[in-house]
Amino acid sequence: MKLILKWLLSAAALLCVAYLYSGVVVSSLGAALIAALVIGLFNMVLRPVLVVLTLPVTVVTLGLFLFVINALMFWSAAGILDGFYVRDFYAALWGSLIYSVLGLLIDAAFGRK
Repeated sequence: MKLILKWLLSAAALLCVAYLYSGVVVSSLGAALIAALVIGLFNMVLRPVLVVLTLPVTVVTLGLFLFVINALMFWSAAGILDGFYVRDFYAALWGSLIYSVLGLLIDAAFGRK
């Protein structure tokens, strides 16, 4: 039950990102649900691999390259889904930052640190 609630809240966060920032477009609640699922899967499967592969760059940039990895996950999810559109890389960067902040608020609501 907790997982489904977190998924629904992540989809709502994605809709908030689309509302707050014009570079991200979500066409419907169904598209937001699918996009939240795909972003979650990408962050669970691909992100750890990318973090390990780009570790030297991440160390040199003092961790700022992790923002680029988050933006790439966000942008690639938009690239494979219908109903979820991100204008360009910079829109993906800002959209992923807003989505991450909302995700932190969701995690804080569930009591995780």
